[in-house]
Amino acid sequence: MWPLPSALCGTGRGHRPDGGNPGLRRAIRIATWITDFYNARRLHSVCGWKSPIDYELDRKASLTEELAA
Repeated sequence: MWPLPSALCGTGRGHRPDGGNPGLRRAIRIATWITDFYNARRLHSVCGWKSPIDYELDRKASLTEELAA
């Protein structure tokens, strides 16, 4: 007799992208929360109302100019 697919057996592991791994599900939820909360494009007052990415690029450029001088 042929083995039945896991989706038909009721295990639920065959059709879930995380394979039923609760640790992986938790890691995905935490990573999603961090990226949604932090949002690298959001403007921050600490960064002179620049996005974190723009601030880091400007800072890196200024350090490069200082080293070149």
